[in-house]
Amino acid sequence: MTTSSFAGKTVVVTGASSGIGGAATELLVAEGARVHALDIKPVAADVASSTTVDLRDPASIDAAVAGLPGEIDALFNCAGLPQTFGPAEVIAVNFLGLRHLTEALVPRLGPGSAVASVASVGGLGWPDLLEPIRELLATDGFASGQAWVAAHPDVVEAGYRFSKSCVIAYTMYRSTELIGQGIRINSLSPGDTTTPMTSHFKDFYGADFWDSRVLPIGRPAQPVEQARALLFLNSPDASYISGINLVVDAGATAARTMGHVPTPAGLPGTAGAR
Repeated sequence: MTTSSFAGKTVVVTGASSGIGGAATELLVAEGARVHALDIKPVAADVASSTTVDLRDPASIDAAVAGLPGEIDALFNCAGLPQTFGPAEVIAVNFLGLRHLTEALVPRLGPGSAVASVASVGGLGWPDLLEPIRELLATDGFASGQAWVAAHPDVVEAGYRFSKSCVIAYTMYRSTELIGQGIRINSLSPGDTTTPMTSHFKDFYGADFWDSRVLPIGRPAQPVEQARALLFLNSPDASYISGINLVVDAGATAARTMGHVPTPAGLPGTAGAR
């Protein structure tokens, strides 16, 4: 029997109340980690602390950070919003809030620590958006990021895809500097996963369209299947892995890329319920 990777470790999880974040929290608690949960909703798991935070509000993030331990071994950025909330809110939570929290916690992450953020296969088109993403990455804070988003509605569109593209690019961008401090940072791009977000994706794209897409494995993932991969990225087993985006979709992206299954018309990939 192997020793737990997270026993006795101090970790922070956003979006800890449900979905992938909820599953990750349960796994971490079971492994003996001291989990500090951040969510806008109540967290039922037996965590070390649970703090209400609104990732749309930098003041709320700063208040939550003030109550966290001085030394953190791992950060799991799992909170997110679907397209049905509108682009400004979606990008605020999925990227700007994620960035604000991560940067606030970097000084508490020592050598050997790690950050793993939930992106999406919906963000795999990030190379085509790299120029505007670089502009957003160059903004110096939450407010300036919001101003950039407001000024580029044609780029951000519904917000979800662009925000997840930003998460992937931000992970790569920050990895070079952080690894010099002994901090690893990676992202996870889930494919279709059954979570509370699924109904929102169906509302946005239409249930008939959503249910008609071909998944080679024949089913969506369960949150725990994504959570296990997320924990791996922040574990000592991944000690030489940094700056990567791990696609976890049971080969759906590979099948579409190679033409083994059709890519749904008007949807370059899959939205990736989280």
